[in-house]
Amino acid sequence: MSQFPLVRPRRLRRSENLRSLFQETEFSLDDLVLPIFVEEEIDDFVPITSMPGVMRIPESKLAGEIERYARAGIKSVMTFGVSHKLDADGSDTWQENGLVSRMARIAKDAVPEMIVMADTCFCEYTSHGHCGVLCDHGVDNDATLRNLGKQAVAAARAGADFISPSAAMDGQVQAIRSALDGAGFIDTSIMAYSTKFASALYGPFREAGGSALKGDRKAYQMNPMNRREAVRESLLDEQEGADAIMVKPAGAYLDIIRDIREASRLPLTAYQVSGEYAMIKFGAQAGAIDEARVVRESLGAIKRAGADLIFTYFAMDIARDGI
Repeated sequence: MSQFPLVRPRRLRRSENLRSLFQETEFSLDDLVLPIFVEEEIDDFVPITSMPGVMRIPESKLAGEIERYARAGIKSVMTFGVSHKLDADGSDTWQENGLVSRMARIAKDAVPEMIVMADTCFCEYTSHGHCGVLCDHGVDNDATLRNLGKQAVAAARAGADFISPSAAMDGQVQAIRSALDGAGFIDTSIMAYSTKFASALYGPFREAGGSALKGDRKAYQMNPMNRREAVRESLLDEQEGADAIMVKPAGAYLDIIRDIREASRLPLTAYQVSGEYAMIKFGAQAGAIDEARVVRESLGAIKRAGADLIFTYFAMDIARDGI
């Protein structure tokens, strides 16, 4: 039987102070990581048309940008490189002075306390745009593992705090942990893209990263319709030695975030991807939504679902404008 009129939930919503007092979920700038795109051999910022407000950063201006982020209160960045030195294997990624290493070194030299997470993959460094070594049947999982280990060691040697493997290869966390430990980087952490879906929401990222991909990545990224497998993937990365795990994308996968939160005690992160960002930006430009309110609502929902950290291109907007 109804408890009304004795019970009236609206009593706790009568004023702004009451609503704030009883708010269950909070997020702050400390919960956010800013993904950035750094391009070599360019002189000025390049706007990404499908991601309003986001630009490719010239390598020569990266130090200044890292300093600007730190002044705004950003504590962590995820680095993505836009390389002009492509080959079949993405070999620039494991060179001591390749773009992956230079980004980490520049960022840490500029602001030593900035937490630098090095995206560890090959899609932006290969001539074919896939995330590993191609063979007759697609991407060769085990050959790619060897290269991921080399890339991880190069990034760690340059100062990266986290190695963040996004290649979606089976066994990648174990291979990277082994390579790092073997090279003496036992304290370098792994932020695993543990549950990464083959999502249509990555579209704007292709422009941002200059991807040369032909075809798709469905053979190694996850089927968006699979829920049980999503949990299994993250638990496998936990078993392999990940220090933190991730769900990507975030907004359309809140159920997966909650499932994994309940299954694991590791720090759980979620990536609000380029398509999620673009939809909010273009919706606001069209006058269909209130950008600031939708940003806070979307990030709050990701936090409410169970994420400890959120990767979002809105991080500087929140730092600058407090939206």
